[in-house]
Amino acid sequence: MATSTPTADRAPRQKSVAARGPLVVRRRRSAPGRRSATLTVLTALMLVYTLLPLVWLMINATKTQEGLLGSFGLWFNGDFALFDNIGTTFTYKDGIFVRWLLNTLLYVVVGAGGATLLATLAGYGLAKFDFPGKKAVFAVVIGAVAVPGTALAVPTFLMFAKMGLTDTPWAIIIPSLVSPFGLYLMWTFSTDAVPKEILESARVDGSGEFRTFFRISLPLLAPGLVTVLLFNVVATWNNYFLPLIMLKDPDWYPLTVGLKEWNQQALTAGGEAVFNLVITGSLLTVVPLIAAFLLLQRYWQSGLAAGSVKE
Repeated sequence: MATSTPTADRAPRQKSVAARGPLVVRRRRSAPGRRSATLTVLTALMLVYTLLPLVWLMINATKTQEGLLGSFGLWFNGDFALFDNIGTTFTYKDGIFVRWLLNTLLYVVVGAGGATLLATLAGYGLAKFDFPGKKAVFAVVIGAVAVPGTALAVPTFLMFAKMGLTDTPWAIIIPSLVSPFGLYLMWTFSTDAVPKEILESARVDGSGEFRTFFRISLPLLAPGLVTVLLFNVVATWNNYFLPLIMLKDPDWYPLTVGLKEWNQQALTAGGEAVFNLVITGSLLTVVPLIAAFLLLQRYWQSGLAAGSVKE
């Protein structure tokens, strides 16, 4: 009686598995991922919560003063006055809005830019050099991150008042140069972003520390640097409480304090209500921040994701 060999029995099964293999792989790859209804609802609520104020701002910036007070807030009025509002915003009270815009740019460029540079230099130095008291410095930085800026505003005002720097741009620029969170972020980012082998090779080749930093390390730190820069720009651009107590001269106001003054005009005796200009100015204030995030998107996304995957 003829018997089948193991090799002969295995061959048809191997062909059958080989034939089904690609189909099984395709089915596994096409299987949908797990979906959470709760997570979807929460994400939708957060999206509405985030975008609703911006939508309200965009809609109401198209209305006149009368249309703003006599129409539904989340729908357009009959008159489309966006361009008229923009023109009036820039020319109202001899163009003081332009002065406030330039002041804000000054505080951002010098304050936020300087804070980013200092945080990058300090974070890189703390990450790549060892020295006595390093753990104490780390504790001080963490403690500074935990202290809110509003808690330091009054002591800072008293100190600057004795120095005669209140009601000057330095009262806003100098405090903006200190960024504990940016320092901590650059410290942790520099630890893994710049390999020690590259620094040792540069030192062997005779490169100085500053040359090594600006020629080799700084390009590697670009994602983290841009992330810290955006955080500092947003914090300085939206800074309100510190300029409010430091500045008395409207010519040095940033946009935040200046728009607040326009908003309070309706509460003063004989003051003119310009709520349409306040809303239009607020919309114009938001546009540069949105543009900065969109233009630097690929940098700050990679900076925030740095260190999340360990190779």
